[in-house]
Amino acid sequence: MKNLLPIFLAFLFLNLIACEPKKPAPEKDNLEGKAWWKEGVLYQIYPQSFKDTDGDGYGDFKGVIEKLDYLESLGITMVWMNPFFESPMVDNGYDVSDYRGINPRYGTMEDFQAMLDGMHARGIKFVLDVVVNHSSDQHDWFLQSRSSRDNPYRDYYHWWPAEKGTPPYRHSLFDPEGAWEYDSLTNAFYLHTFAEQQPDLNWENPKVRQEVYDIMKFWAEKGVDGFRMDAFQFASKDTTWPEFPEGHEKDFIKWYGMRPQLHEYLKEMYAEVIEPYGVFAVAEGAGSTFQDAHDLVDADRKELQMAYHFETVDLSRTPEGYDLADFKNVFSKWDSAFAEKGWISIFLSNHDNARMVNRFANPDPKFITPSTQLINTFLMSMRGTPFTYYGDEIGMTNIDMPTIEEYVDVEALGKYQAAKSSGQDMEEFMQILNYNSRENGRTPMQWDATLQAGFTTGTPWMRVNPNYTEINVSAQDQDPTSILNHFRKMTKVRKENPALVYGKYELVQKEHPDIYAFTRKGEGQNLMVILNFSKNSSSIKLDQLPTESNLIINNYSDVNVNDQDMSLNLKPYQALIFSFD
Repeated sequence: MKNLLPIFLAFLFLNLIACEPKKPAPEKDNLEGKAWWKEGVLYQIYPQSFKDTDGDGYGDFKGVIEKLDYLESLGITMVWMNPFFESPMVDNGYDVSDYRGINPRYGTMEDFQAMLDGMHARGIKFVLDVVVNHSSDQHDWFLQSRSSRDNPYRDYYHWWPAEKGTPPYRHSLFDPEGAWEYDSLTNAFYLHTFAEQQPDLNWENPKVRQEVYDIMKFWAEKGVDGFRMDAFQFASKDTTWPEFPEGHEKDFIKWYGMRPQLHEYLKEMYAEVIEPYGVFAVAEGAGSTFQDAHDLVDADRKELQMAYHFETVDLSRTPEGYDLADFKNVFSKWDSAFAEKGWISIFLSNHDNARMVNRFANPDPKFITPSTQLINTFLMSMRGTPFTYYGDEIGMTNIDMPTIEEYVDVEALGKYQAAKSSGQDMEEFMQILNYNSRENGRTPMQWDATLQAGFTTGTPWMRVNPNYTEINVSAQDQDPTSILNHFRKMTKVRKENPALVYGKYELVQKEHPDIYAFTRKGEGQNLMVILNFSKNSSSIKLDQLPTESNLIINNYSDVNVNDQDMSLNLKPYQALIFSFD
């Protein structure tokens, strides 16, 4: 009997547990679950323009290491760095000749690991730029591929035998003569969607796909936390090479992007890399429809995690700027399309665009501070992961480059030749290029007012913007009213207010000509964001007004409210966030 007592007690205990009321299952999050890459703030570094430590005029890994405490002080949680692989640098690193090799101008693999470890020690994740729509023509794969028609690497790229005649026209984004380049070595044409030195990889070849997955695994095993897939929506090609109608290139994404086979390849990538290594991936581009974007990123698709579309940055391509109504409409419709499923990035600038300040804020010295603060408030207040570009946290601006001789960018030079060949007004062309060229976004980081903005002790690879003596980190670091410290406040506000991440977005007074107002509701919070996009004062009537107790952010020292008519009077480019019942 004594030996049966433990059995009896165990039986009694199990019955008592069974009788306890079961806890309800956690409610399913309507955004398919929370994740660090949703809650984070991403900071993009263009490595050759960030910080140079050896005096060669190019930024390097040690320069980033030197500024790790600065990055931590910003409150950012992720860094995406443009390519630093071995490259002939025809397209500033987007022509890769060795996907596992480090371009010596940036340092060594040991330097990279030290940089990565330093970020991780500060709670910052690292996102690698993966350029696999194309490689460099100096990559060993291509050198092998072009050596003979029966080389094992021949099918790593797209070839058209010259004896079949001229290949069907394909548009190139960089080459005004088109995307097929003749190579006399094997009497054939190869395809290049970008520059002729960037031959397109053949993703229809499973060996190519496996090579790419192995490259991603190589970097994931080093500790990389995510991948940004460059030009990836164009990776899959119809290798029957049908004729496209004349003028099709005006709708480039429709004809060249998002082939159905791409989803098969992404599912492969997810199974081989994304899921087993616990990393996330975002593709440059999101197709031409909301359905395209959802097919890329909805969680049940098991492909990518985040959509990165271009409709917002396409709003301001000429000096005439943009219309606030269009701005509201674009952001609101994308939010609506992803309100229940999927996730998007929120951004207004990157390495392929001119500076955010010139395009969406106001570079006038009188308005640059409040208008840049307003834009950064907006980016940190929307649903989606905010991406900020180096220098936008201090309000870096475009650099004046009125003559084509100053340009080195392969895209700018290609556009110039195309415009000249088609008989465009070249004076007007240069005015627009000076405004929207992506070289504006690649000038060296402005650290202080010393020679070359503290970027280098040598000659910088690209001219430093002359306004570095006024716009720099050092000048703003200790000024509580600066663009920089407002940015720091906003990253903190986003982290402390989960409604800004997961809350429902609702536009307020859509037709207001000057003010962009919206609410963010959720996670037990109700927040109101009020942004005056005008250089003039403007007012708006609201059901609830900000008070000293419920005001969360304000880029001015005061708030002008009229309790009698429930109106809020905003100064030029004033940005407010406040809570309400």
